[in-house]
Amino acid sequence: MSLKTKILLLALVPLVLVTTSITLISAQQVKSLSETEIAIFEHNLRESKRTELQHYVSLALSSISPILHRTDLDDASAKKEVKAVLDAITYGSDGYFFVYDQYGVNLVHPAQPELVGRNLLDMQDTRSNYVIRGLLDLAKQGGGFHSYIWNKPSNGQESEKISYVIELPRWNWMLGTGLYIDDIAVEVAKIRQEVKRNIRNTFFTVLAITTMTVGLIVVFVILFNVHEHRLADSRLKELVYKTVLLQESERRRLSRELHDGINQLLVSAKFRMELAADKLGDSNPKVQSNLAKASMVMNDAIQEIWRISHDLRPSALDDLGLIPAMTMVLDEFQERTGIRVIQNTPSCRVRLPEEIETTLYRITQEALTNIERHSSAREVKVGTGWDGNTFHLYLADDGVGFNVRAILGGGGIGLRNMRERIEFLSGIFILDSAPRQGTLVRAEFPMHSWQPLLTENAGS
Repeated sequence: MSLKTKILLLALVPLVLVTTSITLISAQQVKSLSETEIAIFEHNLRESKRTELQHYVSLALSSISPILHRTDLDDASAKKEVKAVLDAITYGSDGYFFVYDQYGVNLVHPAQPELVGRNLLDMQDTRSNYVIRGLLDLAKQGGGFHSYIWNKPSNGQESEKISYVIELPRWNWMLGTGLYIDDIAVEVAKIRQEVKRNIRNTFFTVLAITTMTVGLIVVFVILFNVHEHRLADSRLKELVYKTVLLQESERRRLSRELHDGINQLLVSAKFRMELAADKLGDSNPKVQSNLAKASMVMNDAIQEIWRISHDLRPSALDDLGLIPAMTMVLDEFQERTGIRVIQNTPSCRVRLPEEIETTLYRITQEALTNIERHSSAREVKVGTGWDGNTFHLYLADDGVGFNVRAILGGGGIGLRNMRERIEFLSGIFILDSAPRQGTLVRAEFPMHSWQPLLTENAGS
């Protein structure tokens, strides 16, 4: 794992852990708070139901109070009228009043008239709760609320019900009414479901934001790394190019030192040897023979120094330009290797910038070296020229060729150096080859950015 990957993980892992922890804690707190709010909401609904039941019972008492206070009615008639009044009062779809005597016998039940006259004292609901007993006990204690399960008239299903009962002291009757509270359960379930949905949506929202943040960080790091790599690559290329320029400058200096310094001394020494040999004449054949051999060795040394000086930096490149220097290299290559050179290099209309001339000259040398060592070619075509405002150079051989991708991927340092030197000067490097199909090396230099130098060279 690279150092950059470790740094990225050190930045992302704490972010993800902290975000996840905060999200989970917040979700738990929201859930706890929502349960408290739901409990309060449910309690308030139940309280409103109880208040509503008390109001209904008060209205029922107001309806039967005149009958209870009439003195002209006997008990039987009064009971009959009270039953009739309560039996006629209903509200909503499931609201009614019920009456039981002190023994648990039903006296009034508009919703289930079949229960009238039956003793329900021992009736239990699905929770094993003695419903009527509980209601009677509350009535005797002055009234109260009681929850139980009872059949709901509107749908015929058993539902939870809360009732409020009081006692009618005149006959020890229990009067009450009730409201079904299954709607409270429905409302609470809806709210709880909505809370769960909100918590889930919040979680996914945080997850999406976290994912986007992580993605943006990763993209930023990648872009930053790409930028840094490009910057480093650019600086490396610039350093390499400055190194090449420094090498060329040093080559030029060494070439001139060899040519104008050491070579001239050797020529002077050879001249003096020849002068000494002339003065001796035939008086000393042995000395004459040694001087002749020394003169030959000196001549070989002069030629070797000239060759080294020329390889380091041909004076023709500085004095005459690219084409004459290339011509000398191509002639020497053809003479040394026996490979036929077809040259199409017309004279340049202007001197190219020094950096480009040097680069093209070195590319020519490198390409010819590769052809000599690896191509088994019989013929090489070399050409230069202008395409509009673009100067180009190409070298094409009829040799064995090679797989370009394999060579550049595995080694090919010379070829990569060619490309980097050309591209650093805003040129275009083209390499085309295939097994048994020869090789083409082409360099193109658009001269738009070099126009001031071209104008200056043309003027000079």
